[in-house]
Amino acid sequence: MQNFQRGKRDAPDPGVLIRSTAATFVPTSVTLPPNSFQAAAPNGPFLLILSEVSRPPPTSLTLKFSLAGVENVTDLKQNFNRHLHFTLVKDRNVATRRDYYFALAHTVRDHLMGRWIRTQQHYYEKDPKRVYYISLEFYMGRALQNTMVNLALENACDEAMYQMGLDMEELEDMEEDAGLGNGGLGRLAACFLDSMASLGLAGYGYGIRYEFGIFNQKIVNGWQVEEADDWLRFGNPWEKARPEYMRPVHFYGKTEHHADGVKWVDTQVVLALPYDTPIPGYRNNIVNTMRLWSAKAPCEFNLKDFNVGGYIQAVLDRNLAENISRVLYPNDNFFEGKELRLKQEYFVVSATLQDIIRRFKVSKFGSREIARTDFSKLPEKVAIQLNDTHPAMAIPELMRVLVDEEKLSWETAWDICVRTCAYTNHTVLPEALERWPVDLFAHLLPRHLEIVYEINRRHLERVAAKFPGDQDRLRRMSLIEEGGQKRINMAHLCIVGSHAVNGVAQIHSDILKATVFKDFYEMEPHKFQNKTNGITPRRWLVMCNPGLAEVIAERIGEDFIRDLDQLRSLCKYVNDEAFIRDVAKVKQENKMKLAVHLEDHYKVKINPNSMFDIQVKRIHEYKRQLLNCLHIITYYNRIKKEPNRQWTPRTIMIGGKAAPGYHTAKMIIRLITAIGEVVNNDPVVGDRLKVIFLENYRVTLAEKVIPAADLSEQISTAGTEASGTGNMKFMLNGALTIGTMDGANVEMAEEAGEGNLFIFGMRVDDVEALDKKGYHAGEYYNRLPELKQAIDQISGGFFSPKQPDLFKEIVNMLMHHDRFKVFADYEAYIKCQEDVNALYKNPKEWTKKAIYNIAGCGKFSSDRTIAQYAREIWGMEPTLEKLPSPDDI
Repeated sequence: MQNFQRGKRDAPDPGVLIRSTAATFVPTSVTLPPNSFQAAAPNGPFLLILSEVSRPPPTSLTLKFSLAGVENVTDLKQNFNRHLHFTLVKDRNVATRRDYYFALAHTVRDHLMGRWIRTQQHYYEKDPKRVYYISLEFYMGRALQNTMVNLALENACDEAMYQMGLDMEELEDMEEDAGLGNGGLGRLAACFLDSMASLGLAGYGYGIRYEFGIFNQKIVNGWQVEEADDWLRFGNPWEKARPEYMRPVHFYGKTEHHADGVKWVDTQVVLALPYDTPIPGYRNNIVNTMRLWSAKAPCEFNLKDFNVGGYIQAVLDRNLAENISRVLYPNDNFFEGKELRLKQEYFVVSATLQDIIRRFKVSKFGSREIARTDFSKLPEKVAIQLNDTHPAMAIPELMRVLVDEEKLSWETAWDICVRTCAYTNHTVLPEALERWPVDLFAHLLPRHLEIVYEINRRHLERVAAKFPGDQDRLRRMSLIEEGGQKRINMAHLCIVGSHAVNGVAQIHSDILKATVFKDFYEMEPHKFQNKTNGITPRRWLVMCNPGLAEVIAERIGEDFIRDLDQLRSLCKYVNDEAFIRDVAKVKQENKMKLAVHLEDHYKVKINPNSMFDIQVKRIHEYKRQLLNCLHIITYYNRIKKEPNRQWTPRTIMIGGKAAPGYHTAKMIIRLITAIGEVVNNDPVVGDRLKVIFLENYRVTLAEKVIPAADLSEQISTAGTEASGTGNMKFMLNGALTIGTMDGANVEMAEEAGEGNLFIFGMRVDDVEALDKKGYHAGEYYNRLPELKQAIDQISGGFFSPKQPDLFKEIVNMLMHHDRFKVFADYEAYIKCQEDVNALYKNPKEWTKKAIYNIAGCGKFSSDRTIAQYAREIWGMEPTLEKLPSPDDI
């Protein structure tokens, strides 16, 4: 068994079950009497991994262990110094903490390289079907600790750094977050890569190596200020450039139609340079690849064509090409038809398909390598998953390659394309659906526009044949939206050009079939599936909450890390006093750590015994941070009205980024900070209520916040959140959810028992009924005195005395054009929060519900999600294969 918690070097208490620890090598089986641990280790620490531990009588502690990598710690220290000297060209006299981080990262990376090479050799030898997950976002976070966990190196590295006088956590904090995503969609892609490797699938992630990721958020005088996320400024030790696989990507130009086919000519070329990042599976020696493309200008320009000024300008103009991979677009729930964004989407698709076809064509036949030319085999060897509509250009691009370059007939090419591609939808919000102007397409990708028109012509012929005379249906199902400016509906393109279409929670998939894509479902019901999202338990439990992982492993063993369904067996411990106490203790320790972090960063003293009530996600109207604000104000007003009453203390934390162009979201942040300024400085309230806006919320901060949460706020309007994955992370870490029946909340309630969540508010049917009836916010405002008081305080300047009108537009939106019906759920929400307060006063019962939530998390592993994608969409079977370690060969 492994030790999930790090830095534990104290002697164990007698009679207590312990895990691995640092000790002198002693015989394979030994009984240590009480208090003899220190005496048993007089010669300095070595790393031991326990293979078996039995709980002894109180008088002795029986240990069975095997010596594990005593040399490993020594080797790690030697390799660390080698990298410090020869890779970084530093010694201990001049090295900085960042240098030590890089030395450690390179040391850990060395353990990946042999596994990475052997994995690719294995795939080459076996020639399995490969899945290509194309996404414009991969929100990876930090790699060092995750790699150590997956390679079982964490304890050895921790010990090596300790012996060298370095603090592991300080070194880990030097790593930049790889923030190449906005939120859930990009983080899901990262979890999926982890699961593909852990399940032994030949999986590849393809995306863009943005020079600047999601912006860094600063809060200045209560306002969000964006700063560039220059995450590569110190270099990235985890990536490897592959210039030998650089590919040309074409833009603009024109098409020429000849007797032997169509040619796309007079194009401008941008080069796609791949950077590979290793993705280790969990302790199976499999290392897959994430390949991110960086845009480079071609070098060929003839100097004699320029005078001096022209030469300088020509060199400067190279930046225009390289802008393609410069920055991640921050609006992931609002479509903006920017030419640069369409360039990014085609850039990643074109480069990726060239890479896929290159790999497909190289086939192993016995001991010989031959060129595979039969493209009818492509769907048997290649699965392409489109992560939302952003990579939708894969469909016309694959058709262009097969028809124009490989000279296949349209019918053959289309059959191959449909059987190869599959599409995941991530949103039902109409403003998020991509609809590209036809004139922009014609200018940037003229050949692809012709292909889309041909796809649409044939598609509408099939629709007309199935639904004769239904002209309105033809209009609704067309890929080309007429009226005003012609636009290409990219979701329609994805559905028509894929063999499978899935939503990401059962309720979301049902909504797609019933409303958003109803016509397409009626046309081809066999295409539509559900694949409820999941999270990787490696990062979101073992890595970020080792204390809880250890408490769980003591009861049910460690196999739950690979098979999260095993958590269900925790239900038998729900009345076990010791287990309840252990779970509560871990939560309190996590809260203490977070309280220290918050005090250091926000200069607000936190009561660690208060309820940690947390809502962290992108700032958006549909996620209803404003409903949370109304509860804060209501609770504040109640405390002020009855200051001598025994109130349940709360620390309410809200975090997330607002897209820079999303004015309302920025105003919501300003309102949250304004409320905090009033509440936190009110001596009557004291530490019974604190409000903190968590600045620059990102993966690394989530890893600190989520394990410490008591209450998770998942309060979107029913029918608007596709799934959510933050809700699953909180659940896995023992937080209770207050939420609407939206997204994956519905399935969470099914798995844990609805009585173990705090469910409130309208269901999808209620929202639809209210839409038909007409939603009038004023009715709620006039009927509910506490709501009226809160709104009047916001509009009257109570929270902005120097600018009384500061929040008038938020109030105007809530009163007159609130699409997400905040007031309609206010009363039920406040009542539900009262139930939360009452339960929190009974810690034992609270912890029991937390245990039921943890036990119900099995379904929400990304391993389960990916296994379902593999079997039901990609036609692959997870191997659960474990390759031999390079050290064993």
